[in-house]
Amino acid sequence: MESTARPTSISAIGDAVEHALIGIGSIVQFTGSMFLWLLSQRPCHKTVIPTFFQVGVRSVPVVAITGMFIGMVLAVQAYDAFKLMKVESQLGSVINRSMVTELGPVLAATMMAGRIGGAMAAEIGTMKVTEQIDALRCLGTNPIHYLVVPRFMACVVLIPLLTVIADFMGIMAGALVSTTVLRIDSFYYWQHSSSMVGPWEIFTGLCKSLVFGAEIAVISCYRGFQSGAGAEGVGRSATQAFVQSFIAILATDFLLAIFFNNLYLWIWPGEELIDI
Repeated sequence: MESTARPTSISAIGDAVEHALIGIGSIVQFTGSMFLWLLSQRPCHKTVIPTFFQVGVRSVPVVAITGMFIGMVLAVQAYDAFKLMKVESQLGSVINRSMVTELGPVLAATMMAGRIGGAMAAEIGTMKVTEQIDALRCLGTNPIHYLVVPRFMACVVLIPLLTVIADFMGIMAGALVSTTVLRIDSFYYWQHSSSMVGPWEIFTGLCKSLVFGAEIAVISCYRGFQSGAGAEGVGRSATQAFVQSFIAILATDFLLAIFFNNLYLWIWPGEELIDI
């Protein structure tokens, strides 16, 4: 039994590795083709403007409400710990820095992955199932240039702007709760906040959101092109688009945090990244 089970397990591992490598190669090829079309030929404004409207304008309420409640929750949850240490006036520095560098970009991208990523995968998957993508090829139109490039541009350009909205709403909501409900002096609240949030923190947050937007667009469009037949296949593609985008956002956020911390210490050696 052992002699037969061992080759079987090794074969299963080999099949899994082979499947993973094929998937990685396929998405790299898909991304490379998208960038070639992006750099070689500008997409038509008739496809770009509606995509920008769907990704940007229609997402503002969701992102704004998410940012607002995150700022309020941060204020309420962090207040007790800061009160025990007698540093309630430092609450604003934690709320604002967390919103700008981490929670704003990650939560805005997560909401966009759920709202926009799943929709893009389902839309492109439906077009594949109904043979509309084949019809585009017959008409001489490249599907990647027509379908993927406008969505990639919209996500890369607009998700950082939506992150700014989420940051603003979170900062304002956190300040409102802290100064009115928790009775923290507004002068010291904003004074400590300004010392903790500067151009570097804003820059890193926007860079993260830029990368997150690119990941959402590439993964969602790729899953749509790989959609299986029928309603079940389209639904599975939409689910996979969200799950894989969410995992990619978290993993990339970790790697970018390490990169920007090291970059800061390399540019300004001897300075601490956090100085209260």
